[in-house]
Amino acid sequence: MPIIDFLAPHFAFVNDPTAWVALVTLVVLEIVLGIDNLIFISILTNKLPAEQQSRARKLGISAALIMRLVLLATISFIVQLTTPVFSAFGHGFSWRDIILIAGGLFLVWKATKEIHHTVDPEDHKDSMVGATVKLSMGAAIFQILLLDLVFSVDSIITAVGMTDEIVIMYIAVIAAVTVMMVAADPLAKFIAKNPTIVMLALGFLLMIGMTLIADGMGYHVPKGYIYAAMGFSALVEGLNMLARKRKVKGHGE
Repeated sequence: MPIIDFLAPHFAFVNDPTAWVALVTLVVLEIVLGIDNLIFISILTNKLPAEQQSRARKLGISAALIMRLVLLATISFIVQLTTPVFSAFGHGFSWRDIILIAGGLFLVWKATKEIHHTVDPEDHKDSMVGATVKLSMGAAIFQILLLDLVFSVDSIITAVGMTDEIVIMYIAVIAAVTVMMVAADPLAKFIAKNPTIVMLALGFLLMIGMTLIADGMGYHVPKGYIYAAMGFSALVEGLNMLARKRKVKGHGE
């Protein structure tokens, strides 16, 4: 059968234990990298009318999946994005660096605007996306795709360094986006119900934005440090939430 004969070489890795290790590692990596994007999606879509939020998240993540698969199909071009196109301040800047810096600036600007709006809710003109009624589903999906483009380029280049099997990359991307799809609604609802989590999440976005800018400028910050800081902050906030819950329960009794 021609189709089986065509697909067989692409799935030859199933008999290679090291390929399975690469697949599992890449899936975990894609999921971890997707956390940043998921936080942004949750905060952004929570600005929409309640009846549109879940649909916007699903459409945005689905469109992001299609975009990632298309980018994987042009992987030979993506890899070339690491070639310096000009030099400044003693550093050779590639298209990847430019994309990371632009994405980082975008995140810093968005997070700063929303933090300002959270601190001063009366000043709607400085909110992340303006007043809720001014944000359309199309605008939300566009912003989701814009940021996902930045993370996609970075994750694909990382994936190339881990495996040469394009099928493994496709499987890892599909698995990671599926997890994002399942986790999107619960995470968004959790953020919406806990105001202090919103500020913490915005702080994460601000840190991630600065990290992207630093990476684009040639100063690589190990991802382990970033996620360790995020995990520690989340743990402290979890303890604060537990303490508040116990305090409220104590007053109730």
